[in-house]
Amino acid sequence: QVQLVESGGGLVQPGGSLRLSCAASTSIFSIYAMSWYLQAPGKQRELVARITSGGNTNYADSVKGRVTISRDNAENTVYLQMNALKPEDTAVYYCYSDYPPPFGSWGQGTQVTVSS
Repeated sequence: QVQLVESGGGLVQPGGSLRLSCAASTSIFSIYAMSWYLQAPGKQRELVARITSGGNTNYADSVKGRVTISRDNAENTVYLQMNALKPEDTAVYYCYSDYPPPFGSWGQGTQVTVSS
């Protein structure tokens, strides 16, 4: 059974930074696109950023310029560097892999709280 394990969430003040990590249990993840989603209380899950196996990226408009997604295929890990955090970034952040098709895999989520 494949697994995605997120870490790095926590409480941060507005304007602060966090780096989330998502470790995959198998190297096959390295040939599939990976994404980060967020889900705020009472709202639907939404895409934050996506990175292909080749390193091409795309971002939600709400995070462009503040967030960077990256991956280390040798470590089977994808990262989400978040800067200039705002209270509205508060959410549970989920890692997602396109593997195995067609439904992919989800991590368990990590809570990010931006508050003074």
